[in-house]
Amino acid sequence: MLIDGQAELQGTWNDKETTLAVLRPVSTFILAAVVLDADALMTARTIERSDILMLSAEAVRRAMQDDVAFSLAAAQELAGCYRGLVRTVKNQKLRGGAERLANYLVAEQARQGGVQTLVLPHEKRVLASLLGMTPENLSRAFASLADYGVLVSGPEVSITRPVVLNRLAKPDPLIDGGTPAGALMIGAAEREQQASARRRAQGYAYN
Repeated sequence: MLIDGQAELQGTWNDKETTLAVLRPVSTFILAAVVLDADALMTARTIERSDILMLSAEAVRRAMQDDVAFSLAAAQELAGCYRGLVRTVKNQKLRGGAERLANYLVAEQARQGGVQTLVLPHEKRVLASLLGMTPENLSRAFASLADYGVLVSGPEVSITRPVVLNRLAKPDPLIDGGTPAGALMIGAAEREQQASARRRAQGYAYN
């Protein structure tokens, strides 16, 4: 479990690698592999100082068998991760590069409190891979968004025409979730808030 910091989930093949997701606290990773007692399909590496809680896979599986509340919480987490994956695939297949970048910026601006000038939370190499682009394509996408009021200076991105950018992005709750665009950064904290509310409604709390 990622308690603090950020972690990049990667896949590799034939000397190639890609960023599958960037985790923010509080998030689980390789939970599906733990439940199935199978090989992990991804590798993870921290991209800033992070705190990670490591749990025994055997203990997790045993707890799922013995504790209904724990098993339900694990099922909710896996369901949230699956829906995040579906949203990411839809984003990749249904939108062009500029549209994907526009949605990412709209979402990141909202996460940073609606500031006009936001700071990219990770390297552009990671962002390009996360959006399914090469670094060169990402640069071209940023250049194409200049007409929509996007100005780039290193890691800082100013959005001077948010209404126009939002018109290009066309955020969709069935792709981007309940927040303004961007399910690309896995929002386990948001999922946990929703799960906690459901658990309280069912009359128990899971810690």
